[in-house]
Amino acid sequence: MGHHISKNANAMEKVVIIARVSTDKQEYQRQVNELTDYCTKVGWSVEAVFCNKVSGAKRIEERTEIMEMIAYVKEHAISKVVCLEISRLGRNTLEALKVIQVLNENSVSLFVKNYNLETLNPDGKVNPVASLICTILLEIASMERLTIKERMASGRDQYIEKCRRDCIKMGRPATYRKSVDAYKQQYQKEMALLKKGISLRNVSAITGTSVNTLRRLKTLIA
Repeated sequence: MGHHISKNANAMEKVVIIARVSTDKQEYQRQVNELTDYCTKVGWSVEAVFCNKVSGAKRIEERTEIMEMIAYVKEHAISKVVCLEISRLGRNTLEALKVIQVLNENSVSLFVKNYNLETLNPDGKVNPVASLICTILLEIASMERLTIKERMASGRDQYIEKCRRDCIKMGRPATYRKSVDAYKQQYQKEMALLKKGISLRNVSAITGTSVNTLRRLKTLIA
């Protein structure tokens, strides 16, 4: 979903930022701040910021935030989409490459700040070197995610086996329950947005908090 920021500086190159929504709200804001500062330094006018929600949808056509960004880019003559890391574009290599392909087809270059890569040359043609590097980087990120999952699965299996062997009950203690006050303190921003009547889905997109958590928070609003 887009969030308008600036409409001035006609002579400046117009760009949009895409940042990945995660459960860590500070991490999302750090991405936006870092990219906005960079664009200011190089003289790019940031027209909008889009939240990239990597969901269970498998096709790019089902990812509304990406399609909204494409529509915005076409309508407002945006020349560049700026992201921090290429792995932020999708859950896997094929999904991320599809986003790049759609941008290329609309003559919009993707700029990856961490590697100073642009998918299109100044003449608007696809940069083959950048495309190759992007594919390699996405494959590396994919392998890293797979390795982490395998390690977590291995650790979980070992933990379960140990608990069974030692007759230890797994999971949280039966008495565990986060207090209402603790919830309200931790999710102050979410509570404020919910009180304004903003939908669970939109609050989730803005804050990165899961819809299930937001449902619980909604029950706490008097």
